Amino acid sequence: MQFNKITQATLVRFRKAVGEEYVLLDKESLENHSHDETEDLRYMPEVVIRPRTAQEISEVLKLCNEERIPLTPRGAGTGLSGAALPVFGGVILSMDRFNKILEIDERNLQATVEPGVINEVFQDAVKEKGLFYPPDPASKGSCFIGGNLAMSAGGPKAVKYGVTKEYVLNLEVVLPTGEIIWTGANVLKNSTGFNLTQLMVGSEGMLGVITKVVFKLIPYPKNNVVMLVPFFSAEKACEAVSAVFRAGIVPSAMEFMERDAIDWVLKYVDGISLQIKDEVQAHLLVEVDGNDMDVINREAERVSEVMMQHDCDEILFADSEQQKAQLWKMRRSVAEAVKSNSVYKEEDTVVPRAELPKLLKGVKDIGKKYGFRSVCYGHAGDGNLHVNIVKGEMSDADWNGKLSSGIREIFELCVKLGGTISGEHGIGLVQKPYMDIAFPKVTLELQKGIKKLFDPKGILNPGKMFP
Repeated sequence: MQFNKITQATLVRFRKAVGEEYVLLDKESLENHSHDETEDLRYMPEVVIRPRTAQEISEVLKLCNEERIPLTPRGAGTGLSGAALPVFGGVILSMDRFNKILEIDERNLQATVEPGVINEVFQDAVKEKGLFYPPDPASKGSCFIGGNLAMSAGGPKAVKYGVTKEYVLNLEVVLPTGEIIWTGANVLKNSTGFNLTQLMVGSEGMLGVITKVVFKLIPYPKNNVVMLVPFFSAEKACEAVSAVFRAGIVPSAMEFMERDAIDWVLKYVDGISLQIKDEVQAHLLVEVDGNDMDVINREAERVSEVMMQHDCDEILFADSEQQKAQLWKMRRSVAEAVKSNSVYKEEDTVVPRAELPKLLKGVKDIGKKYGFRSVCYGHAGDGNLHVNIVKGEMSDADWNGKLSSGIREIFELCVKLGGTISGEHGIGLVQKPYMDIAFPKVTLELQKGIKKLFDPKGILNPGKMFP
């Protein structure tokens, strides 16, 4: 792709559009916006712009479109696929000033929110009113709503309540050519024309810049039971997952953690204590929620019965809110602990949940073939397994040369099992070489055609998704 560099004259126009103090050129700002949480990748932008209104974004995009300058929207920088990295330089459009919850409509169970609001801040705000916004990524304490929209983020609660896209009713979007549109209507049903709202969700900031979102909310479930189930076999733990659903129970969360994952959390994260028998190889963290404790307890008992049929050890039932919080802290700290332990690559695989045992076994077999070690954990309830490939003793030559072939085999296995190559982290920069595994050429060309229709000059988040 051919883009133009930013000139002094262009900077003057940027400053006029958003205000001089919100056009950043200092080294620290550029460095801070050159990376996210994807491995150790860094791409330096030429300028960071921090707009406050849709109209300001419109002016910036019109200018970038006119002068063919690449622009990369950015939220909190917690992404794991490199989708917010400015691979061609140009402008980083930071959405951090779009940080207002504009309205919580208790009559209609809706909320209007700006994309720079932190996920957990929004969850807490609606919870105070007895309402629930379920999508809860591991980074919910720092990630922005906008980034969640870009990837249609999930999290542990997705197994029962669905991912981000299930809660989006309407979006205000600035198109790459500068027009400002609303994509739908603030209604629960809408069969009026093409569904542009859902097209935008999961589009990784490649079709437009979201400036407002209208979410559907639901009543907050008042009670829950949390249990930690140890297994002597990781594959048996995976088998138990689909068995729970076949028994007629839909837990509010069902998370899988291999032994290494928990061992590293206990080693690297303060404030968590747990005794694990030497022969235990994996755990399932299971939550059942609702309003009626009698119903919840019956469902938890049924879950326990299913687990015991799959060679589990003694089940730990959290006996206090503090213990529940500790168990959830353990699960949410796994990625951080793995990152602290070694150079790694994280792959976001997803298959139909009944195929999880085959996926796990296949990952381990592929690791033996290529000489890498893997630590697996994730949202087992919806078949979403995070495969952390750890460098360990692998040589630099093999890590940089052979590993991509091993990753390709993992993704080919996912597709063979009826799954795909990303469940919630998106494609971005690092997964795009594997898109041919997920889609035939005709499908990829259709997607490229949609991108070109929205963004004729290709200025918005270029270099992502398509190989």
